[in-house]
Amino acid sequence: MTGVSVEALDEASQALRAAVDTGGGQLPEAPRERAGLVVDKVRQRTALVGGHTVVALAGATGSGKSSLFNALVGADVAEVGHRRPTTSRPTAGHWGEEPVGELLDWLGIGQRHAVGSGGPSGAGAVGSLDGLVLLDLPDFDSRESANRVEAERVLDLVDVFVWVTDPQKYADARLHDDYVRALATHDAVTLVVLNQADLLTEAQLAECVADLSRLTAADGMATAPVLTTSVVTGQGLDVLRQRLANAVVGAGAARSRLAADVRAAAGALRPGVADTEPTLAAESETQLVSALARTAGVPTVVDAVNRDHRMAAVSHTGWPFTRWVQGLRPRPLRRLRLDGDEVRITQSDVRSVLGRSSLPPPTPAARAAVSLATRQVADRAATGLPIAWADAVADAVADAASPPGSELGDVLDQAVLRTPLRGRDPAWWRVVGMAQVALAVAALAGLAWLVVLMVLGWLQLPQPDTLRWGPLPAPFVLLAGGVLGGLLLAALSRWWGRVGGRRRARAVEKRLHAAVAEVADAQVVAPVAEVLGRHRTTREHLERAAAV
Repeated sequence: MTGVSVEALDEASQALRAAVDTGGGQLPEAPRERAGLVVDKVRQRTALVGGHTVVALAGATGSGKSSLFNALVGADVAEVGHRRPTTSRPTAGHWGEEPVGELLDWLGIGQRHAVGSGGPSGAGAVGSLDGLVLLDLPDFDSRESANRVEAERVLDLVDVFVWVTDPQKYADARLHDDYVRALATHDAVTLVVLNQADLLTEAQLAECVADLSRLTAADGMATAPVLTTSVVTGQGLDVLRQRLANAVVGAGAARSRLAADVRAAAGALRPGVADTEPTLAAESETQLVSALARTAGVPTVVDAVNRDHRMAAVSHTGWPFTRWVQGLRPRPLRRLRLDGDEVRITQSDVRSVLGRSSLPPPTPAARAAVSLATRQVADRAATGLPIAWADAVADAVADAASPPGSELGDVLDQAVLRTPLRGRDPAWWRVVGMAQVALAVAALAGLAWLVVLMVLGWLQLPQPDTLRWGPLPAPFVLLAGGVLGGLLLAALSRWWGRVGGRRRARAVEKRLHAAVAEVADAQVVAPVAEVLGRHRTTREHLERAAAV
């Protein structure tokens, strides 16, 4: 019983505590409370000074516990009577010179008897019992409920269990179902004693021992030894003393009992977590981002970027004599209040009227798409999880299921506002604009030249020789070339502007989807991941606690 070190026990206890803390309300309430009590017990028991081993003689009425206790102590300490129930309060016998008062106070034992060193005779022929604290408990089947409660209270604190039974009650269901089977994980600190062996013949005793061993194995304690004793003849008492002496050696029984408690508590909590955690599929995240982009008005913004770019291209490269008309038309991004290169606002600004964009509210179809996408994220993240954890996942995304008007709607709008929607003007705009100016100047020069010639002819004044370029006069070439060239270049620029608008719209769409993806991660995926992370941490803590 020295296999569990203090460090290993402390580590397992801390892991159990951490599992309770991280699991919280997602763990079943009763096992969670029990685990908290176990952690407190480990702390209190290991804080007690001394290397004592507490052994409890527990059994049903009439099993001879008190007589066996007196025989081991070597004095009539426990009262043995003819009226049932006999034992109403636990009695302690302790060996050795080391102070035991603090331990017995913690156990709540008032009746105490100091045996001395070694054993009843002081020599300890079967091994020293120094450090042993032997308890005679009230009957666990007592008709007095207070006696049963007291027995169960002390049983929860002792280090080693000695279940004392007799030939009449060794198969009692209360012994096996309520106690031995319930403590199946504590077989390393359990002894089973068939007392009153003098009432049976040798053959009957062998048959009873075999049957009791079978029942004990069926309870989950296949390794728990079954001993036979008789206070009348002294049969088996030396063997029992030796077993108790072995339990005292190394003072490891207390740690073994506490480790078994930790394992049992972890095992009771283990059904509250799954074996693994689901992962969020990229498909579900893509669907969520697409749905949030629709409800955030990304398609509207992308279309506005496309049209705005085309209008800007016409303003820079259109025919100079008609491009001023573009100034009279409202710019798409300006109408949406998204006409800045990068609008920087705070979250409080977003929630105010002046800090929001003028994007139209999401349609019912967009709202439904967001609700469906968030439910799909929750459903996939909750696959295989216990109900409590699945509910926690659903709660984590509940607020994101009904934008706008919620915090998510504000955050999405802020993400759109903060996304740069414009870029550097293409270089060809400047080149074409300069060419348009040159063509316009040529057209105006040609027109002015022709007007001068017309005036001179009307006034019948001498006209200078008109420069000719080929068969056509230079003024006409300048006028016609400037007008036709400007119109043709404007048409080509409009086509190039549409191509550039589509390209700019695709680039902005990528930026907006990236911004929406960050919102989806922060507002929906991150809360779900936090729940899954808590589940994983809880599971790992329980696994460490169970491995002690």
